[in-house]
Amino acid sequence: MRTPLSKRLDIDVQNMAYAAELLDAYREDPNSVPDDWREFFGQLPKANGEPDGYASLAPPITTSSMFNPTGAAVEVNGGHVANGGYVAIKGEKAGSADALLQHSVDRMITAFRAYGHLHSRLDPLGLTTTPAAPLSPDQFDIKDSDLDRSVYVDRDGEIVLTTVRELFERMQRVYCGDVGIQLQHIDDHVVRRWLIEQVEGDDRNTSLDRDTQRRILQRLTEAMVFEEFVRKKYLGAKTFSLEGSETLIPLLDLAIHGFAEQGVRELVLAMPHRGRLSVLANVIRQPPREIFSQFEDADPQRHIGGGDVKYHMGASGDYVASSGQKVHVSLCFNPSHLEYVDPVAMGRMRAKQDRRGDTERQLGAVVLIHGDAAFAGEGVVQETLNLSQLTGYRTGGTLHVIVNNQLGFTTQPHDSRSTIYATDVARMLQSPIFHVNGENPAAVSQVVSLALEFRRAHQRDVVIDMYCFRRFGHNETDEPSFTQPLLYQAIEHHRSIRDRFLDNLVELGQFEVQEADEMLTRHHDFLQTEYEIGKDLVVEDRKPQNAWEGYFGGPQPAIGLDDPDTGVPITKLSKILHKLTEIPKGFHLHRKLTRQMEARRDMADGKRPLDWASAEALAFASLSMAGRRVRLSGQDAQRGTFSQRHGVLHDVVTGKTHSIFSKLSPDQAPVEMVNSPLSEVGVLGFDYGYSLDFPEALVAWEAQFGDFGNCAQVIVDEFISGAEDKWNRLSGIIMLLPHGYEGQGPEHSSGRLERFLAIGAEDNIQVAFPSTPAQYFHLLRRQTLRKWRKPLVIFTPKSLLRHPSAVSTLEELADGEFQNILPDVTVDPKNVRRIMLCSGKLYYELDAYRHEHGIDDIAIVRIEKLHPLRSGEVVEALEEYPSDCRVTWVQEEPINMGAWPHWATRFSGHRIGDHELHVVGRPRSASPATGSKSAHLWEQADLLERAFAD
Repeated sequence: MRTPLSKRLDIDVQNMAYAAELLDAYREDPNSVPDDWREFFGQLPKANGEPDGYASLAPPITTSSMFNPTGAAVEVNGGHVANGGYVAIKGEKAGSADALLQHSVDRMITAFRAYGHLHSRLDPLGLTTTPAAPLSPDQFDIKDSDLDRSVYVDRDGEIVLTTVRELFERMQRVYCGDVGIQLQHIDDHVVRRWLIEQVEGDDRNTSLDRDTQRRILQRLTEAMVFEEFVRKKYLGAKTFSLEGSETLIPLLDLAIHGFAEQGVRELVLAMPHRGRLSVLANVIRQPPREIFSQFEDADPQRHIGGGDVKYHMGASGDYVASSGQKVHVSLCFNPSHLEYVDPVAMGRMRAKQDRRGDTERQLGAVVLIHGDAAFAGEGVVQETLNLSQLTGYRTGGTLHVIVNNQLGFTTQPHDSRSTIYATDVARMLQSPIFHVNGENPAAVSQVVSLALEFRRAHQRDVVIDMYCFRRFGHNETDEPSFTQPLLYQAIEHHRSIRDRFLDNLVELGQFEVQEADEMLTRHHDFLQTEYEIGKDLVVEDRKPQNAWEGYFGGPQPAIGLDDPDTGVPITKLSKILHKLTEIPKGFHLHRKLTRQMEARRDMADGKRPLDWASAEALAFASLSMAGRRVRLSGQDAQRGTFSQRHGVLHDVVTGKTHSIFSKLSPDQAPVEMVNSPLSEVGVLGFDYGYSLDFPEALVAWEAQFGDFGNCAQVIVDEFISGAEDKWNRLSGIIMLLPHGYEGQGPEHSSGRLERFLAIGAEDNIQVAFPSTPAQYFHLLRRQTLRKWRKPLVIFTPKSLLRHPSAVSTLEELADGEFQNILPDVTVDPKNVRRIMLCSGKLYYELDAYRHEHGIDDIAIVRIEKLHPLRSGEVVEALEEYPSDCRVTWVQEEPINMGAWPHWATRFSGHRIGDHELHVVGRPRSASPATGSKSAHLWEQADLLERAFAD
């Protein structure tokens, strides 16, 4: 379609004065202006027999209108530009009354765009009232005698003639019908203009063809029959019925079909529990027999201690559009924490796009289904929306669908949010919000089409807020009339959406009742057949497929069964480290970093030992050169919280950036270091989702301080720790949590080690606390190269990053491996009378105290991996010492925190084999650490003295 001249000329407030000068010149001599402008002025219609060159600018009321997309008010040639409306250029013969009418029309247009949604018919039950007075012509000083007067308006870039009456009725139809559109919050005038032209354009088709009508009726029938069938077959069972909101099924069907037609090849869906069973059966096309078998629960033994309720389960399948285009659809597994799956779904799609090399983010999309109360109430929604346009997290735009039941469990909207709409948080984005009456499937279809077109054109999130209702209680055992008696009286007498839609089709002569009845009977018979099969069906857990083939979970393999070689030849390590110090020609490096680069070159040449950050850089770089993608995200991840990493350098003169991992080798895999927003739960959820669809990559999230993991606890508890047990989903996500007591106060000392050990069971997660750069290097590489896939929590250092003793050699990286327990090689085991067990930085303080006091009969054994750790490994590590040696676990944390609660329950009777087990730590405390630096130093000194006291 040819771009309208008004668009090509980009007429807006910035060049309006220039346009007015050209207009005057055109009046005197049309050939005196450029061709495009002459063509534009020549297209203006003539009226009332005015002479050429001027009449084309003068409508019957002697004003003309040009669209002003900026929303600013300006004066042009003595005329008026309405705020967000139309430019009225007043001619010499225009009377003041004509100008006032045009001004009133502009005000009316602006009001409809800004407030029309408040007057839309959204509530299917008709119980809600509009918070504003109706829009009417007299509000804008338009008299009845003015309604049939003619005005010019810019419609889709073309100047057209219409009457005030026609314009008013059109704006009512567009903005105040069964669809309410919010777009005035969009600051980007290009985006807003695109939307206005789409919704107000003459060519917008609002009718449904016969095939679409049939498709919608079929999907409504399937949804209605499924819900009724399940409710009757399984009386009293919780299903979280979709009844009252069945239009969600045709909405999703139309959306997936539209995505397929646009060339999208993969979709990731995520949703809460309401309606999930219907989506599984009627959208994902999971065989209903499998769903029914979960109701039957015929084999309880196999689910003891594991599995999840049926309305939390996910599935995937291939959808084939009418054109033959195929799209793979995956519905995420989801806990009862409704909205926390949102960033997980986005992370999954980002990984899928990266696997395909889809850097334009066009071959995959995310559809997130929300409840109205959760969308307004859960902070993770805002975090997810905020990720949508960030370079390291964008996926090309998410389609958000709110199933707006106008009720949260038993809480009404006025008690659950401070805004008019549940969607108001989404106004933070430069995206439209479409409110639609869910009982008008035709309107829903139009909104879906427009939403998909918007997403494709602008690669932004878009929101559909579908108003409906919940026919029954929150679940099938709930009595909703306890708290909403009037609402449920109305619902009780309200016919189903399917039946109302069918009535409309029959009235229009588009459908016969008999045909619809046959459709209903066929689907009921189909479900009955599936039900009979599902009674005795036992569905086996699906084996990993595609990218996950060869990877496995379950118990930790025995030593030697899955232990890849994590060493890298010294010559290669040296070359890589030199490569990491190469700076582009002309790049102005910060002088302090120049010294760091010189130090790394010395490390590469074996002149000085490796520090922590260099060992990490070598792990990342060596994996990348082996074809393994690396993704590290977190707050300040590029530089590192403690100014240790500097994975991305900044030119101090130009501000340009350089990734030290960008030019390692021609065939390297990407190393992506992403500075995240100030968010934990959203970002960790995203990276966890990424790990689900990129198993061979190193995917890590780094907390700014370890305690910041508190803010991501839901992702840890509901996904990372339990996904394998609940949903048979594996992940290799790495969490890096800085931990250690350096006197920085309660919030910057402890990464809450105790919480991760408390949820550790059945080898579900790995918890490590490495104390040397070599151990960290091998741990990162082992996590990525091995086939046993489990989340890994690494407690990383702060002061050890530059500790002169916390160093390693290139030989240790080349020839070593990660050791779960590091023995003490500095003392003779035969002379040892006491053994200390510890982790992390405390080892160096204990060792320094031992040397300072000349103690040579106490061994310090480092526990580098805390879970899973077989008891036999600890017993074996102590076998070389005398059996009467006393063993003490020493920790910095209060003894009600840290690893001690885990050790105390792990070794019953406080014995490890033949050895008594004791503990030294800070006294029990409600807070992890003191806020006083002096108090910290005193406590630390006291801790060391007590550790060595007999």
